[in-house]
Amino acid sequence: MSHSMHHGVLDVDNDYIHAGYGLKSWLLTTDHKRIAILYLISITIFFFVGGFFAFLLRLELMTPQGDIVTAETYNKLFTMHGVVMIFFFLIPSIPAVLGNFLVPLMIGAKDLAFPKLNLMSWYVYNIGGIFALYALVNGGVDTGWTFYTPYSSTYSLSNVVPVVIGAFILGFSSILTAINFIATIHKMRAPGLTWFKLPLFIWSQYATSVIIVLATPVIAITLALLLFERVMGVGIFDPALGGDPILFQHLFWFYSHPAVYIMIIPSMGVVSEIVSCFSRKKIFGYKFMTFAIMAIAVFGFLVWGHHMFISGQSVYAGFVFSALSFAVAIPSAIKVFNWTATLYKGHIEFRTPILYAFGFIGLFTIGGLTGLFLASLATDVHLTDTYIVYAHFHYIMVGGAVMGYLGGIHFWWPKMTGRMYNEAWAKFSALILFVGFNLTFFPQFVLGYVGMPRRYYVYPDEFQVLNVLSTAGATILGLGYIIPMVYLLWSLRHEKSAGTNPWNATGLEWTTQSPPITHNFEQIPIVSGEPYVYHEEGKVVA
Repeated sequence: MSHSMHHGVLDVDNDYIHAGYGLKSWLLTTDHKRIAILYLISITIFFFVGGFFAFLLRLELMTPQGDIVTAETYNKLFTMHGVVMIFFFLIPSIPAVLGNFLVPLMIGAKDLAFPKLNLMSWYVYNIGGIFALYALVNGGVDTGWTFYTPYSSTYSLSNVVPVVIGAFILGFSSILTAINFIATIHKMRAPGLTWFKLPLFIWSQYATSVIIVLATPVIAITLALLLFERVMGVGIFDPALGGDPILFQHLFWFYSHPAVYIMIIPSMGVVSEIVSCFSRKKIFGYKFMTFAIMAIAVFGFLVWGHHMFISGQSVYAGFVFSALSFAVAIPSAIKVFNWTATLYKGHIEFRTPILYAFGFIGLFTIGGLTGLFLASLATDVHLTDTYIVYAHFHYIMVGGAVMGYLGGIHFWWPKMTGRMYNEAWAKFSALILFVGFNLTFFPQFVLGYVGMPRRYYVYPDEFQVLNVLSTAGATILGLGYIIPMVYLLWSLRHEKSAGTNPWNATGLEWTTQSPPITHNFEQIPIVSGEPYVYHEEGKVVA
């Protein structure tokens, strides 16, 4: 199809945004790009709901006494913060938004393998969300986001059933997306695009999808068993009914530790793309990076027991899980060293996406290194119920996963919308976010070190200064999340057009117009070169 014909006869299909204006055309679309935008809207709503709970928690913790909410309400707040942020934001954020948008574009395909299944996954996600929100407005849940039995299955008087049903339904949304990605990456790559020419973002989506398909059914079965026990009184986990509560923890963490990698591997893929583009260099040790991604996915299934060092599992099991947990650090370290080597002597262009990538590398490294203390049997027994766990977890999940997500949004925003954004505001908000994040969570390392237990809403007076610092940081962090929303929405109407490839990046997604036409490419591209080939002077190889 020639370009002039494209602009003449087929003007309706100018790009995916204008292909059909009505709400119905969006709600019934099977275009992967539109479904990505629908996911972006849903996930952003849940992110701000979860963030609001976090803000209320931090307000309560400003003073040693419980003077804003009761102990019961506090339990409900941190449960719902965890449930919303982990199940409804962190797990789906990059695969459902950036993955949906980019997987077909990056491999030269017209769409995902199963477009209708893709739309269905978004509806399933929202149905799960409705159950969770129903529980929320109807009095909340107080079990903690881990739903530990027998409290959740027998004794809690809160809305356990709708939240567990919501999480159960949500799992199917993840599985549908993952199956779609695996089939698409195997079967629909452009001619010449062999496995070791794939962008690292595609490798990260592939590894994540494999984890989702293998691990999510386990949590689904676990939640179903919890519901059986709660609704029908069948003895599965409650010792009073002849059940085993440790069994629940094994099943739960067998899913939930791989789930940590579902949340972090996609960000690693994003950071690899950004670091290569803005240092104008080929990724250092490309094959090592692909093997490291897959190794993290494999090791993720072997370390769940490090969440259970104080639950009564045998010391021998603890020893094995501890050793395996240290082994996960090796592929993670390979990635950090290879990003650093890629940046070394590169022509680094300080644009917004690379600021997020720098933030990711620094915060993820701190989160990873502090994880070693929690993976060690001797220290974890003392640290596991302190604020060190909160700090470590948030350095990985917020410092890592959210930094990667926002970096990806800023990197591919011109491709998604056809518009640039205000660079000055974007850099300012990246800085605000970094400062706010560290001010929020670094004091929590110190709080944990001096012995403040987690999950309590009152605490001794001597911990107040650090808690006030943490709450001040949370306020700044909240601002850092609101500012991008404003300037990105503003950019849709008022900022300049992006052109096809505003970053001079390599990769098939940058060869089609911005925003892409409905079927992505006028002709299916043919791939001949290696990935990430940049000239030394900072010019792109055509």
